[in-house]
Amino acid sequence: MKPMTNGKQEKLLKVEDLRVFYGAARALDGISFHVAQGEVVTIIGSNGAGKSTTLKTVSGISELLKTVSGSITFAGERIEKKSSHHIARMGMAHVPEGRRVFAGSTVEDNLLLGAYRRRRMRGAVNDELERVYERFRVLRERRSQPAGYLSGGEQQMLAIGRGLMASPRFLLLDEPSLGLAPLLVSQVFEIIAGLAADGTTILLVEQLAHQALRVADRAYVLEAGVISGGGDAASMAADAHVREAYLGA
Repeated sequence: MKPMTNGKQEKLLKVEDLRVFYGAARALDGISFHVAQGEVVTIIGSNGAGKSTTLKTVSGISELLKTVSGSITFAGERIEKKSSHHIARMGMAHVPEGRRVFAGSTVEDNLLLGAYRRRRMRGAVNDELERVYERFRVLRERRSQPAGYLSGGEQQMLAIGRGLMASPRFLLLDEPSLGLAPLLVSQVFEIIAGLAADGTTILLVEQLAHQALRVADRAYVLEAGVISGGGDAASMAADAHVREAYLGA
């Protein structure tokens, strides 16, 4: 785990009193949290707690969500009413739950789709592609294969690599362990730890709290649309409620 960040660091993302509804059903009930530049922050909680809704609201990717009140500030700009395209251009990349690769397209074509907004900067895109291949060597080996032929763990690596192709300043990761065997889960979290060590700013939502807390600087607990606790990752891992509810202790 990286050292704790200084409270005076720039708050790259700040969410304040956010309330979100799915139709008449309240999904988030006044949550507030922040992520500083260079930090890895995780939101842990059970299935249905509102974790994925939080990421979708921050990145603006779902038109089914209605933000009733509150604010989302990213890189100094209010974004709660901005389109997902605008937010992506600001430097936010969202790796969604379930990977969602294009199974019939090659591995390399999937990666290049992540750099679509930078497609005219061919040199920069090629450099980014090389960095992704250096980080995920198996993707280089499979670059010409259809993405649907990859294993679940390899598809998760592809999804993360596609997010990195946008050269983001802020990466959102939604349940990267979902559906993976334990060995592959460990590999994926080693990748996240490597990104953290390189200074990538990450907001991670995850049901496997022990893995998430291992790579995070700070953590929040989300329960039924409400943040019920938060603090540095080590303290949260030692918290009695967190241990009983999420760590199986």
